[in-house]
Amino acid sequence: MPVWEIVLRYVLLLAVLALTVGPFLWQLSTSLKSLNEDIFSSPPQFLPDDPTLDNYTRVARTIPVWDFALNSLKVAVANVLTNCVGAALAGYALARLRYRGRRAATLAFILAMLVPVEGIIIAQFTTMRDLGLNDTLVGVLLPGCIAAMNVLLIRNAFLNLPYEIEEAAFVDGANAWQRFVRIALPSVKGTLAVVAIFAFMGAWDDFLWPLIVLSDPQNFTLTIGLNYLHGTFANDERLVAAGTIIAVLPLIVLFACLQRYFFRGVGEGAVKG
Repeated sequence: MPVWEIVLRYVLLLAVLALTVGPFLWQLSTSLKSLNEDIFSSPPQFLPDDPTLDNYTRVARTIPVWDFALNSLKVAVANVLTNCVGAALAGYALARLRYRGRRAATLAFILAMLVPVEGIIIAQFTTMRDLGLNDTLVGVLLPGCIAAMNVLLIRNAFLNLPYEIEEAAFVDGANAWQRFVRIALPSVKGTLAVVAIFAFMGAWDDFLWPLIVLSDPQNFTLTIGLNYLHGTFANDERLVAAGTIIAVLPLIVLFACLQRYFFRGVGEGAVKG
């Protein structure tokens, strides 16, 4: 490979890295700057002169940020559990079981994935209202507890499993539930990690639906809580940056813990569709 191609690749990689990671690093730097430092200096100063964690304690004193984070954590963890369990069951039924209407059910999941959230959000709100779940964390969780995209991801992963293994288990007397738990499910751990990451990120970062369904500040998730009191932060970008880091940190920790399974799981359903 010519030297200029290698140099060009690394230049492009560094440019992409700067565009994706740069804003986060700048927010982190801003959140660590003291009140005596000018965050709008020219030229910009990336490293703080006197790093401090006082901005994070000031955020906690200004709003109940840890209560908001706990609400977001409850919804996100529940979303991970419901998506992993529900998507695995539905994906296995679509990929491995034989019954009338299986293709129509698969098509229904594909169509559901194509429908924009904004097109059904009013129907979701009226449903939650009729069920008496408005202004509750259950109402935040329920519409996205099993995502169509996650079902299709796990379905594709199950399709890649050799049928001979399940046929041998069937001959040995294993029923559908035993084949699912003991053979199929352990073979798609990577895809389950992908689903877990997507489910956690979707619930943790969600803003529009919690904004619509929640009205009591005690039930606010982190994204709503930070935005709801954003006017309090208007004159101090350090607090905005600290709140942003608090919101992003759990996602980084989750991905760091599951990245090994994530990259393995991306390819599990990439052969068949």
